[in-house]
Amino acid sequence: MVTAYIAFGSNMGDREKNIQRAMEYLKELGGIAVKRSSAIYETEPEGGPAQDKFLNGVVEIETSLLPDELLERLKGIESRLGRVKTVENGPRPIDLDIIFYQDIVIDGERIKIPHPRIQEREFVLRGLNEIAPDFVHPRLNKTVRELYGALMSGNENNKIDKVDAGIQPLPEASG
Repeated sequence: MVTAYIAFGSNMGDREKNIQRAMEYLKELGGIAVKRSSAIYETEPEGGPAQDKFLNGVVEIETSLLPDELLERLKGIESRLGRVKTVENGPRPIDLDIIFYQDIVIDGERIKIPHPRIQEREFVLRGLNEIAPDFVHPRLNKTVRELYGALMSGNENNKIDKVDAGIQPLPEASG
């Protein structure tokens, strides 16, 4: 089993319910154990057309799936919840992205790990900093805490609000 981190977000329909259902589906998948989750944050969309705010967070999993198998399962959950890509960075009921998969680096056509631009994404780094601050980015050789601190030092307009979305973070994984 390897540790991976999945970012999730929703800005269409009942955002909280979409996230709850995505986490339920993730827990039902074979080869995946959900270990812990960050708080949920409401964020402004970045890029794409005008759209509603997102609810975002990060979940830590342990998996026996290979990266491409994990990606396929995540895309299956997105489809199951009604995601249809019509425009780049457009609104979506759910978005599930592999942020890190252990310390593996993959730069393929279909899959890129670590997720590109993570160091620019406050909505990912904030949740990731909650649950894995000491994880070292395998390309940048900096901890999540360092990446988040560097991003926040240049961001005086903190635009992320913590939300009580009725979704309880998972307890810390025990031993």
